[in-house]
Amino acid sequence: MNDNEQAPGSTKDVVVAMFFISLLFFILGFATWLNGSLIPFLKIACDLNNFQALWVTFAFYIAYTVMALPSAAILGRIGYKNGMTLGLFIMALGALLFIPAARSGFYGLFLAALFTLASGMTLMQTAINPYIVCIG
Repeated sequence: MNDNEQAPGSTKDVVVAMFFISLLFFILGFATWLNGSLIPFLKIACDLNNFQALWVTFAFYIAYTVMALPSAAILGRIGYKNGMTLGLFIMALGALLFIPAARSGFYGLFLAALFTLASGMTLMQTAINPYIVCIG
């Protein structure tokens, strides 16, 4: 090995991995922040009362409870890196579900989109936290 080459698990590899994990945490935080600001818009668009509007928060956060153990089982099969990739894919699918929900104005589809988005976030967070420990 030359002096210019870096060994696997070197400082450069760890810094690059930490950069991408920081970016993923930014994405997770941003998506969670958007959830709260969605409530007043859905109240107007779908003509909801306060109780119905709070189902937005419920649909989002119940995914963390429901999908935590399945996420752990998935990660046991596919690994942390593939789990993060799958989590991003599921998040993208949930985000894309907002398009037909907005076109139809059907509130149940908005809730399904939020649950799907949060399910991807649950998978991604379940993968990210132990992966940080693994890379040091």
